[in-house]
Amino acid sequence: MPPHTRLDDVAAAAPRRDATPLDHAPVPGAHLVAGGLEVAVHAPFATAVTLCLFGPSGDPAQERQVRLVQRRRGWWSGRVDGVGAGERYGYRVDGPWEPEAGHRHNPAKVLLDPYARMVDRVLDAYPPALFGHVVGEDGRADIAVRSDLDSAGVAPLGVVVDERFDWGEHPRPRRELADSVVYEVHVREMTATMPGVPEHLRGTYAGMAHPACVEHLLSLGVTAVELLPVHHFVSEPEVLARGLVNHWGYNTLGFFAPHLPYASTTDPQGALDELKGMVKMLHAAGIEVILDVVYNHTAEQSVQGATLSWRGLAGRTSYRLDERGRDVDVTGCGNTLDLRDATTQRMVLDSLRYWVTQCGVDGFRFDLAVALARGTHDDYDPGHPFLTALRTDPVLSGVHLIAEPWDVGPHGWRTGQMPPPLAEWNDRYRDAAREFWLSDLAVARGARQGSSTHGVREIATRLAGSRDLFGSGERGPASSIGFVTAHDGFTLADLTAYDVKHNEANGEEGRDGSDHNRSWNHGVEGPTDDPEVLTLRRRSRRNLLATLLLSTGVPMIAAGDEIGRTTQGNNNPYCQDGPLTWLDWELGAEQEDLLATTRALSGWRHELATLRHRCHYTGSPLDDHGASDIGWYDEHGSAMTHQWGESSRRVLQMHLDGAPLGHRSALVVLHGAGHDGRVVLPAPPGVSGFELWWDSAWERPDEGERVHVPAGEGVDVTAASIRLYVATPA
Repeated sequence: MPPHTRLDDVAAAAPRRDATPLDHAPVPGAHLVAGGLEVAVHAPFATAVTLCLFGPSGDPAQERQVRLVQRRRGWWSGRVDGVGAGERYGYRVDGPWEPEAGHRHNPAKVLLDPYARMVDRVLDAYPPALFGHVVGEDGRADIAVRSDLDSAGVAPLGVVVDERFDWGEHPRPRRELADSVVYEVHVREMTATMPGVPEHLRGTYAGMAHPACVEHLLSLGVTAVELLPVHHFVSEPEVLARGLVNHWGYNTLGFFAPHLPYASTTDPQGALDELKGMVKMLHAAGIEVILDVVYNHTAEQSVQGATLSWRGLAGRTSYRLDERGRDVDVTGCGNTLDLRDATTQRMVLDSLRYWVTQCGVDGFRFDLAVALARGTHDDYDPGHPFLTALRTDPVLSGVHLIAEPWDVGPHGWRTGQMPPPLAEWNDRYRDAAREFWLSDLAVARGARQGSSTHGVREIATRLAGSRDLFGSGERGPASSIGFVTAHDGFTLADLTAYDVKHNEANGEEGRDGSDHNRSWNHGVEGPTDDPEVLTLRRRSRRNLLATLLLSTGVPMIAAGDEIGRTTQGNNNPYCQDGPLTWLDWELGAEQEDLLATTRALSGWRHELATLRHRCHYTGSPLDDHGASDIGWYDEHGSAMTHQWGESSRRVLQMHLDGAPLGHRSALVVLHGAGHDGRVVLPAPPGVSGFELWWDSAWERPDEGERVHVPAGEGVDVTAASIRLYVATPA
């Protein structure tokens, strides 16, 4: 049918036949069975549901309609013979049109199956036919009036696939989070220009699994990749109107479907197999796969947005709505999925289980996780049924679960308040590291106005695993996902090169992106040839990376930081799919040095078990000789006492005693002063001296010597630097 067929024309289409009722409980989605297809979709307020089959081509002129006559507890189901893999399909749903009550049924709209395993048609425009309400060609809308334009020619369609896959010998790495080094990465950005990856595989699932990419990950000591969204997503209308695209993917349209454009093939079946093959190959290299998942909202946006799936099936129960049928938006994206509803919650849990059991993934990072756990009165509820289900589900409780512990709703910041076994992105860690090594350092060097800085109390708390946030009950340091940078915000290089964001390319007149970056340009905004500024910037990058990899907790590296990636001061390049965001693998000497440093630091983290402690360090005595599990010292080698209250303090030494567990003890020396100085190494019980393993003043990790220093002796240190020593037992 043409895309602007009227509602009356749809009703007069070829006669519909009925699906055969099932003799068993329906399984959500569309599944191949012997001789045909079984389908089930949830539309609890509908008066009629029709399965629309478009053949392997998806040609709207070939639409075949099959009525689902079996209905049970809101689920419409049936069996259709003669349908095989590759079939494109959707649903037409009739029922009440009562926008103020959340009902927006419209049989002129072909709706995507929320359980579709693949999705065809990538939306590059939003014609009026995609909207359930009337939208004129000029964009003006009347959300109260039902549109009678048919969407069959433009709506995204589900694709029937064969879910079988030959996993062969497929042992999962099954690493403890405490031993992990997480690498947050975008599938397309990682290999879009990577040498060694064949051009036709660059920017794809297959590219992520290519030996050239795997070799780089292993050289960094990466144990898990955290992939930015790979659920099928679409670009928002306003982004397309600016001539841009949603590049990051936080606009999900298919919770069970891999994003088709990330595959090296246009065939949906091949794309699904390619994603599974990526997981299989990464597992073979010992690398786990964690997915960044967006269950807090969908691509349908607010009630003024398109009707693509949930809104036309069960808008009243799928989304949080107010008494007028308008969205309660705590995500900033127009709508919020309502996980108070049992069926909506089941869909999310089914999706998670599918990715674990059928696609082999090892865990999830939940975007805006607080939105998933808001209760009856929209308040955050740590005992929310969804969080309880994650903890008790026999499949999901056994994988990595990581929360982004905030949303944009009232009282949305909840870092440290997620129930175990969820770990959390630790934004307090990010802020403390940036303040100590950048914004506070700028004040200490006289480069910025300010009478005082934050001292060392906060950075010490974060180095030791954030016990203040994650020290209760079953939680330990592994509950803290420490990070300095992530996909949103400045890259590591840009943190040291820009004081303010430069987001003009996004077309939002600088309104997007954070204004609180805690960055420091070291005296020059953006690129410079000043050798002193460049030297300071490089050292600051090494300081931040070292802090991350030498802290207790779980470090997360943002892809490209190890090679000095820049997005030219754009701290929100969510809509930039091109050289600005693709990792540039043409490395100069500075990038090679930084890469070597990152590899060395990660290697030492794996080597020194004291940095991966399962329990929080408390400072408690370990033996009768006065040794404690963690010791804090000032620049004179004296135990920290009253010094904690000094806001201008810029020097701190942290000694981690691993001897009781048979591990080597480590000493991390933070010299955050703006000038060179001298530090006396401490003399903890049982330690005769320390061997210098690394100094951030070195451009390369092999630049200096591993000299031995007796305990209690002084050493000269460079301004704004960090050192790693390993203790020699007495």
